[in-house]
Amino acid sequence: MTPHNPSDDSRWSDLDRPPLNATALRRGLIREGSLYRAVEVVQRTGSTNSDLAARAAAGTADEGTVLVAEEQTAGRGRLDRQWTAPPRSGLFFSVLLKPAEVPVARWGWLPLLTGVAVATGLSRAAGVDTALKWPNDLLLTVDGEERKAGGILAERAGTDGVVIGVGINVTLRADELPVPQAGSLALADAISTDRDPLLRAVLRSLEDWYRRWCAAGGDPGASGLQEAYTAGCATLGRVVRAELPGDRSLVGEAVALDGDGRLVIATEQGVQEPVGAGDIVHLRPA
Repeated sequence: MTPHNPSDDSRWSDLDRPPLNATALRRGLIREGSLYRAVEVVQRTGSTNSDLAARAAAGTADEGTVLVAEEQTAGRGRLDRQWTAPPRSGLFFSVLLKPAEVPVARWGWLPLLTGVAVATGLSRAAGVDTALKWPNDLLLTVDGEERKAGGILAERAGTDGVVIGVGINVTLRADELPVPQAGSLALADAISTDRDPLLRAVLRSLEDWYRRWCAAGGDPGASGLQEAYTAGCATLGRVVRAELPGDRSLVGEAVALDGDGRLVIATEQGVQEPVGAGDIVHLRPA
């Protein structure tokens, strides 16, 4: 992992993609009583999630540590899928959380909470409507079509922590997209693609939702999280196919989220089956 060094290149060497201003980010996020304890920007690394998880295991990272990379060479999504993008073209970061006051059984809500927080932050700072595809994809509308523009990965860090990783495509052009079904804030006509205020907005929103959730003991109803996720979830009301562990698939209408954050799918046979893990394919509106 190579620390960001402003002397390596001029901040304005690429006017379309200037580097993040680590000093300004710290000034805007680290304050008395804040969740955030450290904000570090590195030029290039394999995976911010792997790096931060290793620090947590070594006892060298506190709750509220934020690690941001200008470029990830081994970024990962769910099912170990690779996440790649040009340098400085997106927001790639991880946050260490230690929700001691929340029962471990409710920690499964953390990626969903992060999705709500990211959508809220992007709506405020970028002026875009971000929909959530269960469990961890961020969708934007590009040319009238839903496109994946980001994702979330939550991983346990030791016995008392969770590392939340977020990747968001910000300035990717059409010819830079990893797959035709992908999108970016720029392609969705965002009012701003300045990554500094975007990252601050997303992290402040994450802090707000995390505090609310922790104060409610992780209760998704009392914290308003379940209602907020349901309202922003593009999967609900769709006919979907769930690719499940053991080479099993399930087709039906996604009708609800249960109290554990699982997607409830109603099959044609009239059975409602909760799905806690799997790959979800949107087939059509219900």
